[in-house]
Amino acid sequence: MRLNVLFLAFATIFASARVSGLVAQVQTIVPAVIPNAKPVDVEHIKIHGSYLEGNLEGDAVDRDAIVFLPPSYAKDKHRRYPVVYALHGYSIGAEQWSHEIHVPQTIEGAFAEGAHEMIVVLPDSKTIYNGSMYSSSMTTGDFENYIAHDVVSYMDAHYRTIPKRESRGLVGHSMGGYGATRIGMKHSDVFGALYIMSPCCLSPMAGGGPGSADQAKERAIAAEKKAASATSPADLSAKAPGFESAQYATAAAWAPDPKNPPLYFDLPTKDGVPVPEIVQKYTANAALAFVDQYIDGLKRYHAISMDVGDQDGLRFDATKLHQLLDNYGIANSFEIYSGTHTSAVADRFQNHVMPFFSKNLCFTANCP
Repeated sequence: MRLNVLFLAFATIFASARVSGLVAQVQTIVPAVIPNAKPVDVEHIKIHGSYLEGNLEGDAVDRDAIVFLPPSYAKDKHRRYPVVYALHGYSIGAEQWSHEIHVPQTIEGAFAEGAHEMIVVLPDSKTIYNGSMYSSSMTTGDFENYIAHDVVSYMDAHYRTIPKRESRGLVGHSMGGYGATRIGMKHSDVFGALYIMSPCCLSPMAGGGPGSADQAKERAIAAEKKAASATSPADLSAKAPGFESAQYATAAAWAPDPKNPPLYFDLPTKDGVPVPEIVQKYTANAALAFVDQYIDGLKRYHAISMDVGDQDGLRFDATKLHQLLDNYGIANSFEIYSGTHTSAVADRFQNHVMPFFSKNLCFTANCP
């Protein structure tokens, strides 16, 4: 029965968002405004995704991004800055992510309280099914390399960055936490410090949602029928709004199939029964399943940090990842703080994420 529930495992994670806030990331404590904090400049830009070209979903390859430039950027024309790339969660894009972590206020607050000035970038990875999973897929496009290469290269070409891994930080929350984990593991040649916030999807979970095994099978069959009746990705997205699209987002990201139009993905069940070879593809994309392959890369990081709320169901897998890194002797800090999945995300960004990168990125051009 363990295989029988894998298809619904990810849907269960996302459906629990009504409680944990995985999707509707809006309830968060906002830090007080710091008096006399200097304003940062905000730029809304488009970044072309060479790695997204030809994606079978037809998602845009010119993606939104929001860039926050530190107070001294416009005045000190010769100064270069490290860059922090911050990845949003499922069902939201860069714009909503900016409201949920309350930037630029939290960035300005962090600078006012002593964090060194840096550039912060919020790239957008929302797809037709509400999330790319920051994965490499012919169906969705290669969002893993879009972040690690297209976005980074654009920033280095258009802004006064310090174009070295020691001066680049990567952080993400929820699905973005999975993205930071995945991209961080695979692209340690690009980033020098890593902060993982409440990561989802680290392991293929047992449990097919509420109810009996028969009810779980019925839900799987219903999902199959809805996909089978869809005439296009846009049609399926309209038929499966909100949380329901998560099961299709994961299929598009982790089980792409260019020979299976019009949706170009395979679901991991047929008539409600698991298809082992597709289930294996899902398992292969669980970060706890592939982390052992990237230990040497993880050891290159100057610092790794991870946090999660004590009322967040994702804390169990986050703890496993922390323990696994410990077992390999990889230095990492880990905190289970008081809160839900989203209650402290803005506070964490100002008072933990930004100071972490202030301490652990290189701020000079002659980085070691």
